[in-house]
Amino acid sequence: MVSSSITPVLLSVAVYLCAAGAVNPGFVVRLTQMGLDYARQQGMTVLQQELAKVHLPDFSGSAHSPVGKVKYHFDSMKIRNFQLPNSQISPMPGVGLKLSISGGFIEIDGRWHVKALHISTKGGFNLKVEGISISVGLKVGSDTSGRPTIALSDCSNHISDVKIHVSGKLSWLVDLFRHNVDNALRKAIENQICPLVSNSITSKLEPLLQTLKVTAKIDNVAAIDYSLTGPPPVTTDCVDVQLKGEFFELSHRTPPPFSPPALKLPSDHSLMVYFGVSDYLFNTAGFVYYTAGKLIFNITDNMIPKDFSIRLNTSSFGVLIPQTTTALAKVAVKSGWIVGNLELSRVLMDLKHSDVGPFSVVILNTAVNYYLSKVILPQVNQILNKGYPLPLLDNVQLTDVVLQPQQDFLLFGANIHYGKTLNSTWIDRY
Repeated sequence: MVSSSITPVLLSVAVYLCAAGAVNPGFVVRLTQMGLDYARQQGMTVLQQELAKVHLPDFSGSAHSPVGKVKYHFDSMKIRNFQLPNSQISPMPGVGLKLSISGGFIEIDGRWHVKALHISTKGGFNLKVEGISISVGLKVGSDTSGRPTIALSDCSNHISDVKIHVSGKLSWLVDLFRHNVDNALRKAIENQICPLVSNSITSKLEPLLQTLKVTAKIDNVAAIDYSLTGPPPVTTDCVDVQLKGEFFELSHRTPPPFSPPALKLPSDHSLMVYFGVSDYLFNTAGFVYYTAGKLIFNITDNMIPKDFSIRLNTSSFGVLIPQTTTALAKVAVKSGWIVGNLELSRVLMDLKHSDVGPFSVVILNTAVNYYLSKVILPQVNQILNKGYPLPLLDNVQLTDVVLQPQQDFLLFGANIHYGKTLNSTWIDRY
């Protein structure tokens, strides 16, 4: 019996020699302007709810008027309506993101009380705060665990106009100190907006980013490292989240003897998100399962057709050395998982001389091809058909998935749905 390891081409010595110092990602998630706009829409719903928590404290004061000193008190203020109708988000190359909000307004109801001379009166009021604009700078990065981070880098806001309408007897008295009321309410609101924005980022957005699973277990043998290679690069029209995208053995992690090639995604931005899956990820899968002994098989003499006069044994063939295999032939996307079907179309074997002499490679290929189809492929497919989980945040689902095979990597784009109601989509690549 001759034992042979059916080894992937990823183990070639030439690739091994250029492995040192590689920093290229094996997996890239590109968030386009469309994707950023969708994230902005989802985020604005949350931000509006948070800003509606603006607390307007009771306040009192006094003012001098033609009728003498007037004391006033405003209380029981409640927000009746709060809208942020206009917003946009823009990538800031090398920095992060800029969120701009304009045209916001607040409607507030409350009560007023006034004392002047021997007069005491009260009534209700309606306050309209108009022209609210907010500018927020967001810095994107990565933490020590390899997860994405986002932080508030700057924040400013402005209110263009405050209008108050009062009702009740002697409501004209409020006109005597209207300016004081306008300034007090404007200041109370402006001082709370940026802290509330910061709290929204800390309490809502950052925990969502922490749901990214940087390690995805596949089975009892392997897992995928989806940790970020560094802070996500930001260009004028997208954000690229660069991930390691590397299989590793759970029992003993060994760096693969090759490095990921440069992964440059095309400029198509017609969908919200694009995933670039380097051949490096699939090659590390082969390396891990091979080194774990899952892709080591025996070629024996009983695999040779009986009508061949030359048998497969040490005296006839010597040592068989596998040289190369093919790559993935079919890929699909299901439940945020990449599902593969590995087709080994040809194995070239180098025949060493034995004491009998060299023999025809055709005879050898007949045995090897039979063995591949009956033994190796079913076992490899059983491993790969379990699928690879995609690096997605909690409750993020993909729709309208489109595969765009590239020369050295798999590219697929999709739209995003944030929620728990959609089913996944199958897309086949041939």
